[in-house]
Amino acid sequence: ELVPAFEEAEGYTVKTVAVGSGQAIEMGERGEADVVLAHSPEAEQELMDSGVAGSRKVVMHNDFVVVGPESDPAKVEGEKAVDAFKRIAERLAPFVSRGDESGTNAKELSLWEDAGVQPRGTWYQETGSGMGATLTIAAEKEAYTLADRGTYLSNPQARDLALMVDGGAGLLNVYHVIDIDAKAGERVNEAGGDAFARWVVSPDAQRIIGSFGEEEYGEALFTPDAGRSAAEIAAEA
Repeated sequence: ELVPAFEEAEGYTVKTVAVGSGQAIEMGERGEADVVLAHSPEAEQELMDSGVAGSRKVVMHNDFVVVGPESDPAKVEGEKAVDAFKRIAERLAPFVSRGDESGTNAKELSLWEDAGVQPRGTWYQETGSGMGATLTIAAEKEAYTLADRGTYLSNPQARDLALMVDGGAGLLNVYHVIDIDAKAGERVNEAGGDAFARWVVSPDAQRIIGSFGEEEYGEALFTPDAGRSAAEIAAEA
């Protein structure tokens, strides 16, 4: 809904490339994107430090959730995320990872690190795919996985997976918009990227974000956050 509204409001035509945050940021560094919407803080900061990015603004947030089979073989329901990951590893319960250098994959790996676990073995499978495909595989294998709440709620294949762990600053999922400077490459449309970065934090765009998903899923999939910092959002989580 955001892209058509932006095109109508600002007169641009947008080519959207849907990839994980890691790939999106790499595209920005190579000058293959005019603007990036990402949710991988460390990778985003590396892009900012590279000298080819303009501004970085908070757009919205949702959260990550741990989902798994109703039977909950590792007994993680209601636990904190790090404790849940420890239990999954201790019991060698099946876990499916995106393994695609996305923002979700980066968060998952940080949780394993915090849990003191190096995930490897037959119980741990990397799909190298997006969130939707990973949820489908997790459901088929009756495995746990880490997902963003929006994709979990909107993916029909995830209905066989139960929500096990959610809430808290540790599972916060903040999205930033980063416009790319023309110095990244001659193909960069700096004016267009800047226009989208400014528009997506405007009141009109934020209203669209704040209502997205309500009609179909009974709740908004994202919380609009223009003008706020990630630290402020985390303090309220």
